[in-house]
Amino acid sequence: MSRKIQIYNTLTRKKEGFNPIIENHVGMYVCGPTVYGDPHLGHARPGITFDIVFRYLKHADYSVRYVRNITDAGHLENDADEGEAKIDKKARLEQLEPMEIVQFYTLSYHKAMESLNCLSPSIEPRATGHIIEQIEMVKKILDNGFAYEINGSVYLDVNKYNEKYPYGILSGRNIEDTLEGTRELDGQSEKKSSVDFAIWKNANPEHIMRWPSPWGEGFPGWHMECSAMSEKYLGKTFDIHGGGMDLVFPHHEAEIAQSNACNNCNPVNYWMHNNMITVDGKKMGKSLGNFINLEEFFTGNHSKLDRAYSPMCIRFFILQAHYRSTLDFSNEALQAAEKGFTKLMNAIETIEKISASENSTYDVNDLELKCYSAMDDDFNTPILISHLFDGVRMINSAKDGKESLSSTDLDKLKSILNTFVREILGLVSEKENNGNNLTNEVMEIILKLRGNAKNNKDFDMADLIREELDKIDIQVKDGRDGSSWELKN
Repeated sequence: MSRKIQIYNTLTRKKEGFNPIIENHVGMYVCGPTVYGDPHLGHARPGITFDIVFRYLKHADYSVRYVRNITDAGHLENDADEGEAKIDKKARLEQLEPMEIVQFYTLSYHKAMESLNCLSPSIEPRATGHIIEQIEMVKKILDNGFAYEINGSVYLDVNKYNEKYPYGILSGRNIEDTLEGTRELDGQSEKKSSVDFAIWKNANPEHIMRWPSPWGEGFPGWHMECSAMSEKYLGKTFDIHGGGMDLVFPHHEAEIAQSNACNNCNPVNYWMHNNMITVDGKKMGKSLGNFINLEEFFTGNHSKLDRAYSPMCIRFFILQAHYRSTLDFSNEALQAAEKGFTKLMNAIETIEKISASENSTYDVNDLELKCYSAMDDDFNTPILISHLFDGVRMINSAKDGKESLSSTDLDKLKSILNTFVREILGLVSEKENNGNNLTNEVMEIILKLRGNAKNNKDFDMADLIREELDKIDIQVKDGRDGSSWELKN
């Protein structure tokens, strides 16, 4: 039976009992990265946060379709409607094709998520693979009278939209506040109002990534991709939409407006947002010199770091704070996390060496109930971890002969640690994690060799590689964005 889970809903600003649209089936969409730079700590937090949600919902017997997008088109600098596209700019600076930039940083992001032991999503669509769906959505919004076209660009008419739907329902902003914050000089913009936002943009001559449309050559607005892809894979209304708190406005607010304007219904029942990461109390940013990418954490190659920190240490550090709380990085905080993680892993090794007693001096069943209660309360990982350390104290006391555990309770405690530490929190020993990463790297090489065989029209070799992998229960999947692999159930 599925558990009674409480989720804090950003839309209603309160905890609500989780009730999926379809019984025991969950649709979850999470905003993934814009792939134009190295993955950093800001990518790690939503990656780990929604990995926990994914893991726990599956553990609670839900069938989960987890969709996480890759933004590879339409995201302009400063989240604005004017300026250069982030990927275009990177491609121009490095004299590469935009898709070379996309591929390089997508692979870097995947490698980082694998190092952090984040499960792959069920579907990972790219904006460039769904241009048709985005154009069709723009057409519907125009037909419904909530948008206008000018000079080859299409804008959502926020004032017109606000006459039927409350604009700002997610962020708590109203149009007057938004106008005050975005007021522009007369004649500075082609938009009817400064609160309007682009759902399709006319491409300037220097814009590299462009597609034909009914309004001329252009590209989709940044917000449009998530509305179109979430509808395609999860339906017009789905259960959970997640992302960082910095996306509440304008991105997620715009998504709600687009979907209402297109389909006349709210797209999401539960909005979830993880909070930000700060560095020594200050917001992380390249201009402040405190921006640290994940590879720098793993190697220690940054002036803010006194040494390298492992992926599992980073994961444990992030899980020590509730996902809705601000998380402040410091070397001291990471060192404390490293000690805590090591203590937890040592206890898991120690429990295998403990001899059972006739009776127990601990209530292990109560510990299990407390662990579930923490996760049922809006995925409260820091409270869960505190309860797990109660289990660690049980193990160490039993090892020292100060307390006792019966055979039944010893097995129960092993099960609790395996369920909550490994299965739900996704924490494994460094040796295990390095082994997983090595497997992933070897499979990347094999898939690359198979791809080269296909490109050289050596289809016999490509088929042979697939067949040999199949014999050892590794399934290869060919898709539009390349090949992937997974272990058979």
